[in-house]
Amino acid sequence: MTQKIRIHLADDHLVLIDGLTNLLSTVAEFEIVGSSNNGLNIFDEVTANNAHILVLDLSMPEKDGIEVLKEFNQKGYPCKVIILSSYDDLKIIREVMNLGASGYLTKKCAGENIIEAIEVVNQGEEYFCNSVREKIFNTFSENNPKLNKTNFPENSILTCRELEIVTLISLEYSGKEISEQLFISTNTVETHRKNIMKKLQTKNTIGLVKYAIKNNLIKS
Repeated sequence: MTQKIRIHLADDHLVLIDGLTNLLSTVAEFEIVGSSNNGLNIFDEVTANNAHILVLDLSMPEKDGIEVLKEFNQKGYPCKVIILSSYDDLKIIREVMNLGASGYLTKKCAGENIIEAIEVVNQGEEYFCNSVREKIFNTFSENNPKLNKTNFPENSILTCRELEIVTLISLEYSGKEISEQLFISTNTVETHRKNIMKKLQTKNTIGLVKYAIKNNLIKS
């Protein structure tokens, strides 16, 4: 029998916790093991419940989400954290990802994306809702004259994240540089690179560059 993904929810709004609980309870592989409405005891409650995933609001009373992340870092409990926030400020996103968060969702898209976020993060990858991911990449794009991005090609066999990564690979960014630009780990970059090459049926970077030029992702 497959082990269920044990989830702890932390938000000071009980309506949001109830809504997420009802939504996540529809997924057979998920188990809600606890919830918190302030940040003070989250670490103790998560460890006591042996949670795999913590969905954490940044704006928690008594101890905010940043402080909670720092506590998990200092004490070393291996729980993956998905941040919920009303804001999409890149400085905040970079800070929480540097502190070990595995995902970031705005509250506007939480209902739509939370199930996918938990599944992706549980597999060891990072997850951003579409609006956050697009803001990260667009901010980078604005400062890079080599990019020719307006809109990604429709009906591509690549996902939007894969299109972003193939673009950066084509611009000769290293895995480390891509991870820094997109706020993801080098392991995630490598996983995407392998999937891209498999989908495009190419064995080297030249094939990726050709795809990027053909699809108007970069200037030739």
